[in-house]
Amino acid sequence: MRIVFVTSEMAPFAKTGGLADVCGSLPFELSQLGHTVKVILPFYKMIKDKNLKLEHKCENFTIPLGHDSYKVRVLSYQARHDVEVLFVDVPKFFDREDLYGTAEGDYPDSPERFSLFQKSCFVLLKKIDFAPDILHCHDWQTGLIPVYTKVLYKDVAFFQDTKTVFTIHNLAYQGLFNVETLPVTGLSWDFFTIDKLEFFGKISYMKGALVYADVITTVSQRYSEEIQTEEYGCGLEGVLQKRKDDLCGILNGIDNAEWNPETDKDLNINYKPGDFNRKIANKGILQKENGLEVDPNIPLIGIITRLADQKGLDILAPIMEKLAKKDLQFVLLGTGTAKYNDLFKKMGKKYSGKFGINILFDPKMSKRIYAGADIFLMPSHYEPCGLGQLIALRYGTVPLVRATGGLADTITDFNPASGVGNGFVFSDYTSEALLSTIDRTINVFKDKKLWRKVIENGAKSDFSWKVSARKYIDLYRNTVQKKGFA
Repeated sequence: MRIVFVTSEMAPFAKTGGLADVCGSLPFELSQLGHTVKVILPFYKMIKDKNLKLEHKCENFTIPLGHDSYKVRVLSYQARHDVEVLFVDVPKFFDREDLYGTAEGDYPDSPERFSLFQKSCFVLLKKIDFAPDILHCHDWQTGLIPVYTKVLYKDVAFFQDTKTVFTIHNLAYQGLFNVETLPVTGLSWDFFTIDKLEFFGKISYMKGALVYADVITTVSQRYSEEIQTEEYGCGLEGVLQKRKDDLCGILNGIDNAEWNPETDKDLNINYKPGDFNRKIANKGILQKENGLEVDPNIPLIGIITRLADQKGLDILAPIMEKLAKKDLQFVLLGTGTAKYNDLFKKMGKKYSGKFGINILFDPKMSKRIYAGADIFLMPSHYEPCGLGQLIALRYGTVPLVRATGGLADTITDFNPASGVGNGFVFSDYTSEALLSTIDRTINVFKDKKLWRKVIENGAKSDFSWKVSARKYIDLYRNTVQKKGFA
């Protein structure tokens, strides 16, 4: 098949979160399965600064945008496994320090930026004569692609057989804009209706995709069910319920070659997950780095997260004083809202011998936490998939998670009696439930035989992209065979 990914992020070129990791791994797995894969994303400043070996792909072209028009240049990069990455270069919109906005908020011209990007995809595909079987779109920044395919290009022979797959990575981010920006999309006012793009008086790029995509996917089976409920549907649960027959969840994977403690160059000491002596040595390094007592017998909890309510910080923060009185250590890495940045900084100063608090973004330190921690904490309110728990399993670190989204699909609660389970799970979204599960986890940690069993169970789990890639191929094949439009 001929597959095109359209995305606003792709590791290692441009990244703010898990979307980049998915689009930086899945295309290569699909290519290795024998398919022709290309990826299209904006040519951001951070990509320009990498000085990649790029080629001009086709002649420049002009895209209309409301009353204006802009010249577009397309650059090509040949990535591994014959995957071609195509960059849409419009300096006015993408030659900026950040991808989506600054600390003050999103860029005010986001509708113009991503409308132009999505329009450009169709023109460049025609110019390079690559008619895709599948246009796989990701999150709101590509939400108009399914709309354009079904509306503006429905009678264009070149795209006659093209089907669209839209993946929701996080439903909370929907691309909501004032109705006055509708003209820049190139769509008529007929689309400002409740059964199309209208969403509580605004236009929603995400909703456009949910209405018009041939197939909708999310990044875990549990999340695909959760977003059809009022609690997790973010106001779009009705649309998703209507499309439930075209909605499915395929779990994200991880690149086992990248996330491998045996070869990870960012670790001081490489090890196999079952090599407990070498893992303990990494723990000692992490303890020393964070000003904690170097002691293998003290349970060390690690957390790498965006500091926001969604990630469970609102149930973790109230119990930090209680954790400080327990026989444990705590290392945090992340940035986020000011209230949590300030709170955890204060806790770090107050309990400097117990808590190592790192309010920053540091990918290399994250590797050291995965390797050095005993327990990896993810108490999320909701988590579409989550990659941290999958990486932790690879590094022999035991996940402690809340039963939501992909966390529920990947981590099973350890039963000391049967020896079954690869982590520790709680359901009630309360500080009390979290604290109780931490206590339960520490009790098992003290029993070295049981603790080794949990780690061994985790090491046997296979959450590589190879498994999920085959599921996507099956989905694509079924999508291509679909007749008509829901």
